[in-house]
Amino acid sequence: MKNPGIPFQLNLIANIHLTNQVVAAHTARIKPAKADEAAVLKPISCLDLTSLSATDTPAKIDALLAKARAPIADSPIEVAAVCVYQPFVAQAKAALKGSGVAVATVAGGFPAGQMDVGVKCEDIIRSVDLGAAEIDLVINRSLVLTENWEALYHEVLACKDACGKATLKVILATGDLPDCTAIARASWVCMMAGADFIKTSTGFEKVNATLEGSYAMLRAIKEYHDLTGHRVGFKAAGGIRTTKNALAYVALVEDVLGEKWLNKTLFRIGASSLLDSLLKKLQPR
Repeated sequence: MKNPGIPFQLNLIANIHLTNQVVAAHTARIKPAKADEAAVLKPISCLDLTSLSATDTPAKIDALLAKARAPIADSPIEVAAVCVYQPFVAQAKAALKGSGVAVATVAGGFPAGQMDVGVKCEDIIRSVDLGAAEIDLVINRSLVLTENWEALYHEVLACKDACGKATLKVILATGDLPDCTAIARASWVCMMAGADFIKTSTGFEKVNATLEGSYAMLRAIKEYHDLTGHRVGFKAAGGIRTTKNALAYVALVEDVLGEKWLNKTLFRIGASSLLDSLLKKLQPR
């Protein structure tokens, strides 16, 4: 389900204030589920299996794609998507044909986001033409740091238009933002502009996904849904490597948004090494 967005409304953003005490009180009560089979299969089925390395090769991506289609031997379970750089999109699309695994790519000046909006849009259009069904776009953080909310809105709006039928996942790079109020406000602006998902991090910041930053985003998603009726997805990414960590994000999403958000259409975890940790929990002891 796509988010059509709403007109820019500065008053909605200005009224957002989220204190550290509120965030800490909420995240402190989150308890990950026991890592049994049912609990572990959830993040696997919602996983964006990712390889974004300067040393990626076609052979390395082939291995990633094989793992994405059949992470568990003799099981129909697949991951939700693979996320690769643009040169590997066509390869991924061909290899995943007939599966339920989507092809995602980063576009628009990843990971810094410091690129002219027109060039960002051209990059997105090229990625979609190559076969990407999902675009992971990182925002220009300077627009948040200077509170130029209307410019951020129009940047995301232009990129959403460039996506066409593809899903737009907007990366906030929360570790680069000053506090949870800024994270919540940026979340609102991106959703107003039509973001289908909002995502924590690129994986290249000094601080990547945190439960605190994620709570600010999830609360914004809930409030946006309450106001508009539009459901926006959430993607946690960056530094999520252990089963316990992944299950903490599952628990947080369920606590704030409810079980209806816990499917691949509305919830993702982006990671490269996490799958191996999850699979170990499924092995007989």
